Amino acid sequence: MKPTILLSNKEYFDFTSPETSVFTEKEIAHNLSHICRFTGAGKWYSVAEHSVWVSYLVPTEHQFAALLHDAAEAFLSDISSPLKQLLPDYKVIEERVEREIFERFGLNYPMHPSIKIADLRMLKTEFRDIMLTEDYPECVKNVDIVAGKLLPLSSAKAYKLFLDRFYELNAKRNKRAA
Repeated sequence: MKPTILLSNKEYFDFTSPETSVFTEKEIAHNLSHICRFTGAGKWYSVAEHSVWVSYLVPTEHQFAALLHDAAEAFLSDISSPLKQLLPDYKVIEERVEREIFERFGLNYPMHPSIKIADLRMLKTEFRDIMLTEDYPECVKNVDIVAGKLLPLSSAKAYKLFLDRFYELNAKRNKRAA
């Protein structure tokens, strides 16, 4: 078996050479909107929706990168962080895929530290609203929670939300670059 997966565009994604793979923001949005956070242990809540909320929590210049901070999961799935720590080879593949995605969309890699902080703020908020517990992991004990309450969207709505945000932020980037 080759180290490839079939995408919704009927193209194959090659884990050994992601730079040769044919994909767009639509494949990323499609897959992320069908992947549930927390390996499905909480209420339904997609990685696509999570990514959109993270993009609102960082400075303007990092919002597009924040939206794509988990885009590699569109091809690798959402492996829980505790399990990732036990899979050093997975982390190498994940970084290779992240780099390709960021390069493809004209973003700097590695990601700005503000994205990790925003990701942790969302994690804490998701523990409260999606996992329905305030028994927070140690990594978020000193992180501010996001105000308001998360109301998880269907996959179809999360797909649209992600793409709308993608096109909004990409248009702003292109306008600044012109």
